[in-house]
Amino acid sequence: MLCYGEGLLSSLTALLVAVLALSRSPALACLLTAGLYLALHLFSLEPAAPQSAQRVLRPRGAAARIAHRGGAHDAPENTLAAIRQAAENGATGVELDLEFTADGVPILMHDETVERTTDGSGRLCDLTFDEIRRLNPSVKHRLWSKFQGEKVPTLREAVVESMHHNLIIYFDVKGHANQAVDALKQLYLEFPRLYNDSVVCSFMPDVVYKMRQADTNVVTALTHRPWHLSHFGDGTPRFNSSWKLYLYMMMDVILDWSIHSFLWRLCGVSAFLMQKNFVSQEYVRHWSSKGIQVVAWTVNTFAEKSYYESVLESSYITDSLVEDCDPHY
Repeated sequence: MLCYGEGLLSSLTALLVAVLALSRSPALACLLTAGLYLALHLFSLEPAAPQSAQRVLRPRGAAARIAHRGGAHDAPENTLAAIRQAAENGATGVELDLEFTADGVPILMHDETVERTTDGSGRLCDLTFDEIRRLNPSVKHRLWSKFQGEKVPTLREAVVESMHHNLIIYFDVKGHANQAVDALKQLYLEFPRLYNDSVVCSFMPDVVYKMRQADTNVVTALTHRPWHLSHFGDGTPRFNSSWKLYLYMMMDVILDWSIHSFLWRLCGVSAFLMQKNFVSQEYVRHWSSKGIQVVAWTVNTFAEKSYYESVLESSYITDSLVEDCDPHY
């Protein structure tokens, strides 16, 4: 099918006008625009079957409540205890962060370093699994005394625990595209029920694209927060240098345009995981008309949750299933 919708048509028109203005060559402008259109048509991946995406993203036809990192406010993030607590608190699913140790073991960890959540120090890429296994992932949590004896779990351990509690799993891949795809492929082979119980998501389009290439039955999603290249989640600039900050802000604009114009179709995604401040009724309606579900993060107050469930009828990711809380970045 050669129709890519209004967003792509507008983007290609803008590109045509820009190239024409810069080159003053109608032939070159048409050639470049047509080449891009053809490339997108040739390399775009089909999304997972709509019925599969619906089962994962809207189980039982209703908005899903997904515990962010297992519910980082209610239990130590990315632990088996968090998964169990999320199930006890009524979560529909859990979002889990996939990272790798120095010796290539897939584990649950959000950061590239271990200082924020454990009693250790150092980078994941410098620490073996045995070294990380000795760390305490509960020690810095507000309810640490309730969750003693926890260990940093492997990806497989987390999957088994989640399936035991019939939870949908959002695999948030932090990077290492090839390594992550290989690890996830093995899990889908070992546990075929994951096709109906999980979604692979990432901020990085190459991760999602490679996952769709590797297995067309896996439901995938692009995660996005405008300005995330230039600013942290709390709005603090990532760089002290003004020129570097503005450079990355320009890159943010390009990335945002690309994701909403063509990357979503190129990668064959079934959903957007969008930061809640940029989600509206119009946004949800627009992407729903294209067959794309919108899942917001991080929705942490009762009023917000009620709005998403009753007005937007949209799934959301939250840090707590039991009380209002500040977001965990």
